[in-house]
Amino acid sequence: MIRAEQLSFSIGDFQLRRLDLEVAPEQYFVLLGPPGSGKTILLECLCGLKRIQSGRIYIDGCDVASREPRSRDIGYVPQDYALFPHLSIERNIAFGLHVGGFDRRTTHDRVARTAQMLGIERMLKRSVKGLSGGERQRVALARALVLQPKVLLLDEPVCALDEATRQDVCAELHRIQRQFGVTTIHVSHNLEEVFSVADKAGILYQGQFQQVGSIDELLRKPRNEFVARFMRCENLLDGRVIRTDPQSETSTVQCGKVRLTVPGRHQGQIKLVIRPENVRLSTSKAQSNSINEIPVKLSAFRDCGNYVKMELRNGVKLVAHLSHSAFAELNLGPQSELIVQLRPEHIHVLPE
Repeated sequence: MIRAEQLSFSIGDFQLRRLDLEVAPEQYFVLLGPPGSGKTILLECLCGLKRIQSGRIYIDGCDVASREPRSRDIGYVPQDYALFPHLSIERNIAFGLHVGGFDRRTTHDRVARTAQMLGIERMLKRSVKGLSGGERQRVALARALVLQPKVLLLDEPVCALDEATRQDVCAELHRIQRQFGVTTIHVSHNLEEVFSVADKAGILYQGQFQQVGSIDELLRKPRNEFVARFMRCENLLDGRVIRTDPQSETSTVQCGKVRLTVPGRHQGQIKLVIRPENVRLSTSKAQSNSINEIPVKLSAFRDCGNYVKMELRNGVKLVAHLSHSAFAELNLGPQSELIVQLRPEHIHVLPE
């Protein structure tokens, strides 16, 4: 539905460098990255608020890179919502229809229908002054969706909301997106938002995509160290391949004082990624020889709400995330001795 090819833009010392992006029809895509990575600039290039210096932007197969913003079939909700304080809610929503030359009846019907779908039909005559953050968001969404755009761009739509409200609002955004069937790009730097809404995501850093893929791919098969750390993988180990087994298609890797079997045939120095939720702990050895085992000592632990974070040491430093019930079953004390159990398929080797 929306595709960017070799998109380039620069301002000051910052550059978007030959970006490629494709978001499928009715897909909910989340654009991730730390502050200053170019997420908002990319949205403004896509909707025409900033003119790209080279490249192409296709909406439903048509190149719109040279069109004015209002002619691109894109709805845009900026981070501050940009509501007009001197207009009522109804006139805010209708603004784009008036500019587009729609007649009074069509404008009235579209505003009424969109407001009803967003649950704000009883507020239309009110001023936007004094609205809550959630109400302002719905008005801004209605103003974008009333134009029936092919693509909806949301710039950090829940960043101003408290943590308790954010998850509910993300679920509502996902419901609205499905209800309207609109291809959506949602900018965020918060992983909880990604887990709540995304069909697919891309991580932007210093004006370049580091990786684009499903959430599972970003979590478990990061393309580089930056992606692994951004996706909160706390276990990155440097290792050296000491042998490969052509029959089992595995490699033995020396990581400090520890040897691990990893999938695939590798050579030389490599970096391993192990997600903390895949680190299993036991007080006894496993029956299977196919599982990597590392004797460790518990150096610290912390209750993180949904899980217990455990720091483990002995030859390597590892972090494990355990459920509260699994942690309680281990009945651990300070400096408890444990055995880390790692399946080879849970160890990812970063591409060279």
